[in-house]
Amino acid sequence: MTNSTRRRLTVSLSLAGGLAALNAPIRSQAQTFPSRPIRIVVPFAPGGTSEIVARSVAIEMGNFLKQNVFVENKPGGAGVIAMNDVLKSPADGHTLVISHVGTFAVNPFAMAKQSYDVNKDFTSVALLSKVPNLFVVHPDLPVRNLKEFVALAKAKPGFINYGSAGNASAGHLAFEYLQFATGMRLTHIPYRGTGPQLVDLVAGLTQAASAGAPALLPYIRDGRVRAIAVGMPRRIPALPDVPTVAEQGYPGFETSQWYGLSVPSATPRPIIERLNAAANHALRSKTVGEKFTADNAVFTPGSPEEYTKFIAEEQSRWSNVVKQSGLKID
Repeated sequence: MTNSTRRRLTVSLSLAGGLAALNAPIRSQAQTFPSRPIRIVVPFAPGGTSEIVARSVAIEMGNFLKQNVFVENKPGGAGVIAMNDVLKSPADGHTLVISHVGTFAVNPFAMAKQSYDVNKDFTSVALLSKVPNLFVVHPDLPVRNLKEFVALAKAKPGFINYGSAGNASAGHLAFEYLQFATGMRLTHIPYRGTGPQLVDLVAGLTQAASAGAPALLPYIRDGRVRAIAVGMPRRIPALPDVPTVAEQGYPGFETSQWYGLSVPSATPRPIIERLNAAANHALRSKTVGEKFTADNAVFTPGSPEEYTKFIAEEQSRWSNVVKQSGLKID
């Protein structure tokens, strides 16, 4: 062996050894994960669909990981407060955020400035569910369907107040999209979560709202609110007599809520894979399956890459809506 060959071999072995040494802490961390309770941060107040989804999967994920998984609500700032909280936490898989159509697909285009880039600073774990958006009104509002609602809104521009779970919440986005599609003009009243906004809707302080089926169905069933349209392309089993927006004169209209799990992008890949396995275990469980089916949610276990692709598709769709509607979120 020549001196030159010997030197190259020595350098190669040194590099290999260095890489192994660098990867050793990551492997060790992944092998011991999770080492403490896992926190799922929800960007909205208690009582909304995002919390219902998070709590539904948390127990089953905990059973799979042999560790407690708890949910913490951090509302405000159109989801920015929760997102920043997760980014400031160690990127070790013990803190996740419920990623959502508003925070991941709309805010990047509707907010003038953000302190983070959702595509660079966060990475996908798993898509949990897609939930139909419903449009509802207070029973005292003299409308029985979307056609009558639009007619009233156009006759009295700005007269109808609609509540939402906050700026950039799914309900806010759904109504902004509906206003753009129909040409009507409403007044937006943002709250700090679906729970608080439904309290005022039931009391008649606002006249309309849009939210996910899980949060609204109990109110619809006992007559406290009236459903006038479904945002999905097809009617849902829970409300077979309520037509879609598309059926009522606006073909191609589609809006749904979706929820997934994301972590800071520096999180080691083996830990992301472990969290993905836990999330998919939860989605395959009987308890979560029955809960999501009862709520008319669509859910399919998948990979982090599939969720990343889905987010990109949603960003493409909503960036166009934001541009055409002029939606701005402060």
